[in-house]
Amino acid sequence: MKGNPNHGIANVTRPTILDSLRVMQQLSFSILQSSIHFQNQHLALNSNLLEPMAPTLAEPFGDSSALTDFVINQGNGVKGLSEMGLRVLPKQYIQPVEERMCMTNIIAQESIPIIDMSNWEDPEVAKSICDAASKWGFFQIVNHDVPVEVLENVKDATYRFFGQPAEVKNKYSKEHSTSNNVRFGTSFSPQAEKALEWKDYLSLFYVSEEETSALWPPVCREQVLDYMKKSEVVIKQLLQVLMTGLNVNEIDETKKSLLMGSVRTNLNYYPICPNPELTVGVGRHSDVSTLTILLQDEIGGLFVRGNQSDNWIHVPPIKGSLVINVGDALQILSNGRYRSVEHRVVANGSKNRISVPIFVNPRPGDMIGPLPELVASGEKPIYKQVLYSDYVKHFFRKAHDGKKTVAFAEL
Repeated sequence: MKGNPNHGIANVTRPTILDSLRVMQQLSFSILQSSIHFQNQHLALNSNLLEPMAPTLAEPFGDSSALTDFVINQGNGVKGLSEMGLRVLPKQYIQPVEERMCMTNIIAQESIPIIDMSNWEDPEVAKSICDAASKWGFFQIVNHDVPVEVLENVKDATYRFFGQPAEVKNKYSKEHSTSNNVRFGTSFSPQAEKALEWKDYLSLFYVSEEETSALWPPVCREQVLDYMKKSEVVIKQLLQVLMTGLNVNEIDETKKSLLMGSVRTNLNYYPICPNPELTVGVGRHSDVSTLTILLQDEIGGLFVRGNQSDNWIHVPPIKGSLVINVGDALQILSNGRYRSVEHRVVANGSKNRISVPIFVNPRPGDMIGPLPELVASGEKPIYKQVLYSDYVKHFFRKAHDGKKTVAFAEL
């Protein structure tokens, strides 16, 4: 019989690799679980932290204007707070109880799918991708086409950017940046939030190589651009599979623009946090993208809402992997067949954490709604046509609030 002489070996080896990765997932989760359990015990023994004391180091920030000046106006971010050695979390970061991570809501036995992309055109692999996008909204990919050294380089570049003095980073803040396409900031939307999130970020919206060379920070410019370029082949593979799963068999220039007409990359920094059990790194939300491609470091802390009510599933780091999630735009374009799912990041009391997501989006001027092929086949549309820039503005003008943004496009 003709065929690949290694075909049988591949069938035996691949499950073994994935089984090993799942064992690593469980080990990673156990370590994080112990850390959160310790934090919760500490909170129980010190219930007065719910109304935090004000030791000497925290006193300068009893006044919100002093904290805003230090964190935002001076560009110190939460990294600056962390490096002060605060023993108690400033009150401005204390989240309502219902927004904090509760250990009893974490499902230790479950994990999002792990998909081997080494033979991405295999019908079984394609089915796994579409099933994951439909049932979970999240999955991890291994053996993809983005070289590990590219991933390591962009992680190093992230640490380099945030390791700079505050006055250097602050040149890229909303008040000082020469372009809206380059933005250093903290939390999510401080002007709209009742409680701040424990995260600093650099957001880079790609327009052209010329603008990149002129405006992006030199310490990370080349590495971020390389990461974006090398990821494009994987993004196209995933979108081709997902569109075929909707019986949309041709991605012409119009659809390509609609699916991946704009790209933004964030460098996220989550510094060590006092009382991490009282706050969040990122609150509950779904992304507004078509797809998000996330590189996380080895620390862990990303949680995805499970399929059962208020349960959460940890997404443990796997070296060399990328985490993929469906964004609201793809949920709308697919008429709800693919799901964007709530996720969140916990703060960490002992280690700094970074992540580097690529948000693949429609262009701001695109109208998004159920794809014409789906409506033509007889599907009843559940979303209206909306201007993508209006959808994004609606998302950013409020605090993180789970999946409520998608209601903006519902019929």
